[in-house]
Amino acid sequence: MTGGYRLKAPHVIHAVGPVWHGGGAGEADLLASCYTRALQLATEHSLTSIAFPAISTGIYGYPKDEAAGVAVAAVLRHLGARQSPETVVFCCFDEAAAAFHRAALDPLGGDDE
Repeated sequence: MTGGYRLKAPHVIHAVGPVWHGGGAGEADLLASCYTRALQLATEHSLTSIAFPAISTGIYGYPKDEAAGVAVAAVLRHLGARQSPETVVFCCFDEAAAAFHRAALDPLGGDDE
């Protein structure tokens, strides 16, 4: 975690996700750990909000639909055991990623706005 410097955010939590190798190389566990560790840092530093991009779905080739499911599940596991951060935002680069995140949240009755 570093300072946000000239960004509007006071902090940046850096997370490097896994490269997609077809799904049989533990990618889902590695991706979930990126979200979990970032949330743990946010909690340890009393951050009230955190925003996530769709980690690993760019050049690393992780399928957006599968990544969204992993991301939502990891965040919900964390929030189920803790009350912070208060706000989690999935900041999606494109409409496809946003649609997959909404779909992952929909069965849970999540607030996707």
